[in-house]
Amino acid sequence: MDQNLRFESLLVFLFLAGITALGAYIGHFWVEPYPYLRVWNWENIFWILLGVPFVFFQGKVKIPEFLSPEVSHRSRFWNPLFFGLIFGLFDVLVLKVLLHPEPYLELPPFLQPFPYSLFLYFSGALEVEVFYRLIPIVLVLLIFSLIKGESYQSQAFWIVAIFTSLREPLEQLPQGEWWLIVYALLTGFGMNFIQAVYFKKAGFLASLTLRLGHYLIWHIALGIYVQWVELGGNPAP
Repeated sequence: MDQNLRFESLLVFLFLAGITALGAYIGHFWVEPYPYLRVWNWENIFWILLGVPFVFFQGKVKIPEFLSPEVSHRSRFWNPLFFGLIFGLFDVLVLKVLLHPEPYLELPPFLQPFPYSLFLYFSGALEVEVFYRLIPIVLVLLIFSLIKGESYQSQAFWIVAIFTSLREPLEQLPQGEWWLIVYALLTGFGMNFIQAVYFKKAGFLASLTLRLGHYLIWHIALGIYVQWVELGGNPAP
């Protein structure tokens, strides 16, 4: 059973990487009409595939396999999706409605034309989850299990969860009013920390789904609104 679940996890992971490869392929055809397009390079596929060995070690550190029958669909998909949507709605309210109520004259850097945005932000979410959750958390827990066995596994998880949750908000710290910086730190840390908890509780697909929920609102839905309402359907500058 464990071998079958591990093999299923690998197949799902390779399928997700395949969607990223398809997005990179499509992006190279869209560059000409949209020279500002953020194209996913083939090197990014290689970096994502670095997560493959860690897929095999999830079970050893008691992280649920991708399709573990012990995890309900509610825990794996619907609950994390709800949290992601909430964080996305807050970002739209604060960063678009409050800070930039005037129409954009072109797509800002954090938005891309639809439907290409579906591929780009799916790929971005997958890469983030590989390097913010899958690799660091599994690696740290694996090291502790080899050195201490079952001892300190819980403490090790909470430490790595905190540090990995701080990475994104510190890397993307905005400039501006103090309250905006505080908002970005709190929501960035909060979302990443909840993702870490879901990763430990329900597996990789749960943390990925939460981020996809956030991206669905903040990057994709907002991008559609700006492209078709504020720019009249023409995203090109």
